[in-house]
Amino acid sequence: MTVEEGPALGHKAEGPASPAVDGDPSPPGEVRRVTASTFAGNTIEYYDFILYGSAAALIFGPLFFSNLSPTMATIASFSTLATGYLCRPLGGLLFGYLGDKYGRKPTLLATMVLMGLATGLIGLLPTTSDIGIWAPLMLIALRLTQGIAVGGEWGGAALMTAEHAPPARRGWITAIGQAGQPSGGALAMGAMALVALLPSEQLLSWGWRIPFLVSFALLLIALYMRVRISESPLFEELQRADNSQRTRRRPVSTLFRDHRAALLRGILVSIPPSLMVTLVSSFCVSYAVGVGHSRSTVLTAVGVAFAAAIPTNPIYGHLSDRLGRRPVYAAGTLAVAVLVFPLFWAIDSGSTFWLFVAFVVAFALVAPAIGAGLAAVLSEMFTTSVRYTGVSMSFQIGAIVSGLFPVVATSLLLLGDQRPVWVAVLVLVIALLSTLVVTTIRESSGTRLTLDITEEIR
Repeated sequence: MTVEEGPALGHKAEGPASPAVDGDPSPPGEVRRVTASTFAGNTIEYYDFILYGSAAALIFGPLFFSNLSPTMATIASFSTLATGYLCRPLGGLLFGYLGDKYGRKPTLLATMVLMGLATGLIGLLPTTSDIGIWAPLMLIALRLTQGIAVGGEWGGAALMTAEHAPPARRGWITAIGQAGQPSGGALAMGAMALVALLPSEQLLSWGWRIPFLVSFALLLIALYMRVRISESPLFEELQRADNSQRTRRRPVSTLFRDHRAALLRGILVSIPPSLMVTLVSSFCVSYAVGVGHSRSTVLTAVGVAFAAAIPTNPIYGHLSDRLGRRPVYAAGTLAVAVLVFPLFWAIDSGSTFWLFVAFVVAFALVAPAIGAGLAAVLSEMFTTSVRYTGVSMSFQIGAIVSGLFPVVATSLLLLGDQRPVWVAVLVLVIALLSTLVVTTIRESSGTRLTLDITEEIR
């Protein structure tokens, strides 16, 4: 039996897509609570994840890889950053299965606790000078835990908001939740900028730990908000159908059997949004400090860019509802292609003013055009029975490219005699390919999500 709410991206529709003009799937008050919870959850998750990226760029090299040259220590530090991205698909697969099988809400509570604890514990780690090789190994273990946690968090938070939101405003409402990403980034960069004002000896001895320990407090706040929300109405409807028809759902096998095309498209469109985060918050931080900007100035510039992106995310989400998901996304990827060389020219200029302008334009004006509507786009690609798994796997497999980017880009700097031309070319190629990919995706703004009950009968 299939209850059709409208065509999802990547699926053949039985009839024409009808714009959603009827009521909300959830009462307005509950939609607001879920959106606020998603915003808070994304804030803590990306505070934790981006904090690690900035620390990897500036601090972890001398703390955990002090036996290497400065350049090789930076590459090693970025490699630990990459490990978190590499295991994010594992988290997406694990928590996606749990979320599709047993519910969105309990799964999201688990991912939040795991992420908050892992980040706080990083702030308690001994360094290589204290315990030798065990220090980087413990750091990698906690980084892997971060990756598994965020692998399940983003997809669940994105679709939770999407499944509660009215179809005609899904892009705007999910984008409000996604604004938690730059909010967490702004907090992370602000925290790192403050501790970077400390003398180098104090920064490397105890100051760097403070931003990580703050994660414990943020975890308590976000948990309080998340326990107060209700389960997804679409998931509850799916459970009732399962109980009445004695169905046994297998979300992972169903995803790879029936949704392969949607999964591939989802992976490809997920690469640029994640890439922009690591480009600005990690690689460009290291590069800007390397060409002469102070650590505090660079971190402040990135923090301002993150803060400016908080209001622009909902704006682009609203535009995706009015103009369509595809044109807004394509405009963003084309803007990345046009502006990537000017971004590095501005950093190389040595001007603090142009450094701030470059980061704000890249992350507050360009990146949200790609990322703000992504939660809605991916949610509209998959049916309810596999949506958690499909959204999580799409985003997290795409994020692997972003995780490897700082390592690859730093290596390209060595090949280019410390000039970023090949780094810019790489970003340009990815942006242009992503623009082509989005043309293959069916427009889905205004359509209703699909509840597809086609699982095997016990």
